[in-house]
Amino acid sequence: MPSYVAFLRAINVGGRSVKMADLAKHVQALGPTDVQTFIASGNVMFHSRARSCSALAQALTEGLEPRLGFRSEAFVRSQAELQAVALRAGDLLAAHRVAFGPQGVVNVAFLPGPLSPAQVAALAGFRTELDEFTHHGPEVYWLCKCKQSDSTFSGALFERRLATRTTFRSASMLVRLAAQWEQSRAPGAADAAG
Repeated sequence: MPSYVAFLRAINVGGRSVKMADLAKHVQALGPTDVQTFIASGNVMFHSRARSCSALAQALTEGLEPRLGFRSEAFVRSQAELQAVALRAGDLLAAHRVAFGPQGVVNVAFLPGPLSPAQVAALAGFRTELDEFTHHGPEVYWLCKCKQSDSTFSGALFERRLATRTTFRSASMLVRLAAQWEQSRAPGAADAAG
């Protein structure tokens, strides 16, 4: 059965507190199996017979809203897609840290689909001396040369100017998630529930 990961928006931020055990139960109630979570920021791994990431994302978004009591958009990727994103993000982070030291960070914005030409133009407007951006498919990679708190860029600004919803994850977390997920699929491996 295909493996997927859902990155949920606005989990355990802004006063919205969700226990990961409860989140896993909510997701399982919607049909996925072998549901596991990874750290407390709304990263959910599971199996599903579904073949469409976008259909899964919509089903999770709509199905979780009454269970959570608020809307949390889901951004779903297959395991192969996660591995590719984690590899790209990890490579960017390694190169970025060589250039800018340990304060340099890389974050990945997950989007519902690839950027439109208008969104690509809007993304270019975010570039500063401290912030660079690149995109690949339905992900945007934010390369920050300083502490994030020193940057004027924000997720809210990104959503407003690109007229879309998104959720950000750090490159280092994605690398850990991909490695743990791969390890959990090895024969005889223990579950990677977090």
